[in-house]
Amino acid sequence: FADAKEKHGMRWTTLRGLKKLSMQAMLTFAAINLKKMANWTWQGPKMA
Repeated sequence: FADAKEKHGMRWTTLRGLKKLSMQAMLTFAAINLKKMANWTWQGPKMA
């Protein structure tokens, strides 16, 4: 959530209403997950 807040504009919103805000949040988190998947497929999984 911190990554979304700092890098993807989730600190403030210009939208009004729970429905619009939840749509923005879903799209933002989908974009973050796609970015993680792209990095994972490009670099391979990180083993701890």
